[in-house]
This record gives sequence, C-alpha cells and structure tokens, in this order.
Amino acid sequence: MLTAAVVVLVSEAAKRSDKLGGFLAALPLVTFLTLIWLYVEKQPMAKISNHAWYTFYYVVPTLPMFLAFPLLLPRIGFWLTMLVSAAITILCFGVFALLVRQFGIQLLP
Repeated sequence: MLTAAVVVLVSEAAKRSDKLGGFLAALPLVTFLTLIWLYVEKQPMAKISNHAWYTFYYVVPTLPMFLAFPLLLPRIGFWLTMLVSAAITILCFGVFALLVRQFGIQLLP
C-alpha cells in the first residue's frame, strides 16, 4: 500500500507541477522503501547493500531515455514514443552491461 501511495503522490504532484513531479519521480523513493522492507524482513546486510549497488548500475543506462522521450513525443505520439523509449533503454542497457563487464561487474546472467 505504501509503495502504491508513492506512485499516486508522484502522479498527483506531476499534475500540478512538472518540476515538482519530476523532482519527486527522480528521488529514489521506491529504492528507499525496498531497502527498508529488506531490512525489516531481516535480510542480510550484504543483500541490502547489493540491492543499492546494482540499482545504481541499472539506473545509469535508463538516463538516455529521459532525454529521448521529450524529443520524440511531439513527433511520433505517446505510444510509439513509449515503445521507442523502451527500445532505447534495452539497447543502452545491453551496451552498458558489456562495457562494465570489462571492469568485473556482471549485470547480465
């Protein structure tokens, strides 16, 4: 329920202010909630730490999508922009995973 409330809060804030909605969406609220739930459920500290570590590496390749989305939206419409944004994210993730593998970081199984 708490996680759903966060999504509703961000959505409602975005209706009132683009900047406030973007700011709240950029905060790692879901990650914080997940870390709290892992802690409350008495998961090992290494598991909690790894979650934060890998979250960082999974966020980085999503960033180009946030640049492409506003550029594509007025040109190709909402649903096609969503599809292209997902494809950009998948492509960026694959390239990023190959890049960080050279440094011993395994993002793909």
